[in-house]
Amino acid sequence: MEQLDLYRLLRENAYPGRGIVLGIAPGGTKAAIAYFIMGRSANSRNRVFDPVPEIGGIRTMAADPARLEDPSLIIYNPVRALGNAHIVTNGDQTDTVYEFMSGGGTFEEALRTRTFEPDGPNWTPRISGLVELEDGACRYKLSILKSADGNGGSCRRYFYEYPQPVAGEGHFLHTYRCDGNPIPSFEGEPERVAVPAGPEEFATGLWAALDPDNKVSLFVRYIELATGETEDVIINKYDAVWEEEE
Repeated sequence: MEQLDLYRLLRENAYPGRGIVLGIAPGGTKAAIAYFIMGRSANSRNRVFDPVPEIGGIRTMAADPARLEDPSLIIYNPVRALGNAHIVTNGDQTDTVYEFMSGGGTFEEALRTRTFEPDGPNWTPRISGLVELEDGACRYKLSILKSADGNGGSCRRYFYEYPQPVAGEGHFLHTYRCDGNPIPSFEGEPERVAVPAGPEEFATGLWAALDPDNKVSLFVRYIELATGETEDVIINKYDAVWEEEE
């Protein structure tokens, strides 16, 4: 698979939905995680990412609680840490993976208990990622749980493992192939993309490439493989709009 230009992929797609990028920064000393959310409805757009140190990650919150219509499927913990493992997903399956792994289970076992989101006719896929550090190195996994070509009665589960990641590149998985009605699910393997040197550069590039009308929030984490030390960047569109209005 050829390495694709991640920013170009995003600029040319008005609605990839929610997306996960896992990879290794150039030099091979840091792992990279990126997660973004987009929205078409007022309810989906009424969100921000909020850091939660006690879970080692973030949660989604209503930017304006008075405008929150339905919290199901949009309020969850996208990122959690468990020791040297970092979990990132587009829904409450983050907690499912965390609970299974806390009890000695695996990423795959946890996701075999879940299916795509119950939001027909879109049947939004559940996408999940796991980065695990060990002895100054890391491996990562991605998964997508999706309907059988729009058939809400049939789930297909796909798992992708990257036990020896390559420095300077990563893999990108997103919920939707493009905009539509219903919205078509992602197809194929996670896309091979370049990963930049630092979290600020990555966050700035991703945010600029996402559709300005549909982007909502973005999270980037870089992890020192030798120490496990993390550096996070969060960008919320609502915060930027609020600051402009103030």
